[in-house]
Amino acid sequence: MPRQTSRTPMLSRRGLLAGGAGLVMAALAAGCSSQDATGGDSGQEPATSSTFAFDTYCTFTVYADATAPALLARECARYDGLFDLYSDESDIARVNAAGGAPTEVDPDTADIVRQALAWCEQADGLFDITIGAVSTLWDFEEGIRPDDDAIAEALTHVGWRGVAVDDTDPEHPTITLADPLAKLDLGGIAKGYIADRLCRTLGEETSATAAALSLGGNIAYFGSKPDGSPWETGIRDPNDPGGSTLVGTASTSGGSLVTSGLYERTFTLDGATYWHILDPRTGMPVETDIASVTVCCPSSTQADALSTTLFVAGSARASQLVDAYDDTAAYFVLRDDSTAESSRWQDLTDFAAA
Repeated sequence: MPRQTSRTPMLSRRGLLAGGAGLVMAALAAGCSSQDATGGDSGQEPATSSTFAFDTYCTFTVYADATAPALLARECARYDGLFDLYSDESDIARVNAAGGAPTEVDPDTADIVRQALAWCEQADGLFDITIGAVSTLWDFEEGIRPDDDAIAEALTHVGWRGVAVDDTDPEHPTITLADPLAKLDLGGIAKGYIADRLCRTLGEETSATAAALSLGGNIAYFGSKPDGSPWETGIRDPNDPGGSTLVGTASTSGGSLVTSGLYERTFTLDGATYWHILDPRTGMPVETDIASVTVCCPSSTQADALSTTLFVAGSARASQLVDAYDDTAAYFVLRDDSTAESSRWQDLTDFAAA
């Protein structure tokens, strides 16, 4: 009897593995659906635009500089070209194909890998950017599960300590993989890093006074809204992945919120359901009691990496991990439909349940 495979709607395989996780968005933020990100009567109309990058729609709402959204779109395209795991010309693909030889990369690529390695060290095995050796075996769009032997062999090439960044010449840095068969996959941190860099671009290269940026699961706020009200971000219900039901709304003065969810990209094969967030220790989808997690903190890079790490940790350990970081909090929707939050969640978000 033929095997039955069912899949939820999803983006391309590249977007799945290279673009990270997140929730489907309504309005401004993917993963965090913004209900009032531009505020009410602000006294000025923002410039808004969107672009397609990282295999998702990115949206920008910018105050006081109508030219800024176009600049942000160009920057998204540039970062996509650098970090795309499945583009042969990207920095990441060239490093992966170099057979262990030092590979010259853009300074931004060296910077993100350096930051990602710091997160790998802190995560103690729960987050590893060399998961690419395993993640490229899975295909959640076509419903392909690699066999156990292939996963076991690929796991021997997962180990972040074998990644070296040499920026002795800061204009021409290199990345070297000690294992010729290792593969970088920045899907757990790239969009957070890019969101932070876009905010820096707004501050250094535009006259923008405020902005809401959404990169498919990651939302970052720049500055303060003209009317002085908080930025409001609605958090989607993971049990309604195709709809617009919210579990509540977070109100913040700025910073970033990143939501990751199990349900967004899955397939069912031989009665088993597989989701896209992989455990770097096993090469398999994480065994977790968390259905979705939203992390709030000043840094989108931190929020992105931490949201992935928390899934692997599970809720019992996750709150302790979050509380170890200043100005950081998380909200969990568990697979049994209950919810949980870290100790500072309410203080940082003034969260109102739906």
